Amino acid sequence: MKVIQFSSKSDVIGAWASGLCLIHCLATPFLFVAQAGLINHAAAHPHWWGILDFVFLFISLLAIWWSSKTTSKRWIRIALWTSWLLLFFVVLNEKLAIVPLAEQAIYIPAVGLIFFHLYNHRYCQFGKENC
Repeated sequence: MKVIQFSSKSDVIGAWASGLCLIHCLATPFLFVAQAGLINHAAAHPHWWGILDFVFLFISLLAIWWSSKTTSKRWIRIALWTSWLLLFFVVLNEKLAIVPLAEQAIYIPAVGLIFFHLYNHRYCQFGKENC
């Protein structure tokens, strides 16, 4: 994959990764409830499911890095990085229990990443004047 091709699609990839992350977060409680009904250990969950958090963070990090290079507006760059840092903090907090946060706190930065990636893709590439 050429660098130019990836940079022009980084917002689409980032929006997809953030959307899949959001679906992953929404599905987790339902999967644990279903699993609790099948086995006696309600706290048991597949190890790979927790690793998906970091896979989505890594893909999003790459997409934001490329998108921030190609955006025409500084505020979009700041919004993307702020959303990613918030998402990283919430995921890390979920793993380490640093501060008490509601489970739903992860939805805000995930939806923010989706929105800012799509907005950047539509309006804020170099050569577009609407941003």
